[in-house]
Amino acid sequence: MAGRLFLPQVKENLPISGLNIPLPGSKLLLASVARSGHRHNVEKMMTIPACLKKVGFFLILALLLTGCGSSNGTGSTPTASPGVLSLQITDATVDSAEHVYVQFRGLELQSSDGMRTALYYCEDPADATKTVVSPTACSTPAAPKQIDLLALNGGQADILLNGYTLPSGHYSWIRLMVDTAGIHDTYIVALGGADSELTIPSGSETGLKLNRGFDVPAGGSASFTIDFDLRKSVVLTGMGDYLLRPTLRIVDNTLVGTISGTVNPSLVPASCTPAIYVFTGAGVTPDDIDGIVPDPVTTAMVKLDSSSGAYRYKAAFLEAGDYTVAYTCQAALDNPITDDALTFSGTATVSVMANSNTVHNF
Repeated sequence: MAGRLFLPQVKENLPISGLNIPLPGSKLLLASVARSGHRHNVEKMMTIPACLKKVGFFLILALLLTGCGSSNGTGSTPTASPGVLSLQITDATVDSAEHVYVQFRGLELQSSDGMRTALYYCEDPADATKTVVSPTACSTPAAPKQIDLLALNGGQADILLNGYTLPSGHYSWIRLMVDTAGIHDTYIVALGGADSELTIPSGSETGLKLNRGFDVPAGGSASFTIDFDLRKSVVLTGMGDYLLRPTLRIVDNTLVGTISGTVNPSLVPASCTPAIYVFTGAGVTPDDIDGIVPDPVTTAMVKLDSSSGAYRYKAAFLEAGDYTVAYTCQAALDNPITDDALTFSGTATVSVMANSNTVHNF
């Protein structure tokens, strides 16, 4: 009989610290013993001590909080979606060379939280004629990109990354990893055809670093261009050696425009090495490249269009804003590490809008 008294046939809510908790068999028990006169004793037996009430309260609270921790039951914190990065390289050309080859074996990026991502150019295991980007050192033969920067002027560019998926967020810098130790990995072909190795101070150890940050949006894409300005970068030493002291800038491709136009043939005599110098801001007094403000943000070659007989130029990848443009016939005399007296003409202020071209003729 006693065994039946405690079967959970009916539930009754008894208060525990403000919470109603079902106690199995309570009504059945009380009804069964009422006739015996022991109801008071049974009720006393069923009284829950205060300490157990507190334990029950905190136990239930913990269970409730655990249940609310995650809608998917895992309790994990959601992470931001990755983003897609595209990166290309361009050049403002130099007059003293026919080709300037730079060999890139990969690149490295550092996020604002200190995480570094190294990417390497490797031979595609499925097709040896193709290159893949690997987040680890190459398991197949390395396939570095050797790019003739001199071919990338007037708005031309070569791809470094084509839609590569990365963790989204802010990146503090990019480092281009350059090969300089071998023969004909990074070198220059001067006017006339003689070639010389290009020495990049600390290039093999530290690469070419751009300290301007950028963002890769979560679930979106970002596209940037690195401007490798050879006119500012190639230096012929007194020993006849060539140094490459890279001057790099990076721009968002969605925020840039161009300046283009023609130059009157009367301004281009036979002995001339014509170029357009572009300075950031309005009303700038033009000066040579010497590492002292104002240095041009970029330069553009002036080339003869054989089909029309016109001399044309194009300065590309310029962020929206005002610029001062100036023409010189003495670009070949501009040594980037010395102060040279160049003559400029046709100085004017022009405005650039994103995704558009501004025409200015000299």
